[in-house]
Amino acid sequence: MGGDVVGLTAVLLIFGPLAVFFISLTPIGKAISARILGKKAAGDEESMAEVNELRREVEDLRHLPEQMSELGERVDFLERMVAKQREAERLPPVR
Repeated sequence: MGGDVVGLTAVLLIFGPLAVFFISLTPIGKAISARILGKKAAGDEESMAEVNELRREVEDLRHLPEQMSELGERVDFLERMVAKQREAERLPPVR
């Protein structure tokens, strides 16, 4: 039992730092290290510009239901006007 713990500890001490080193070479590792150091990651400005653009688009889309409702009211009004016109054409002239 005691040998298992010693063996596991040895493996972790040998391969742990090695795994951390290889992870630090990946983009995720670089981003984590930049975050820890308080630096901006490469491409951060690009990402922020894209996020701001998406926020503007979402804000524009928030007004869409109001605009759709207004268009629906206009269509209803026009349908009533066309129906009145057709009804007036069908009625005999007033004498």
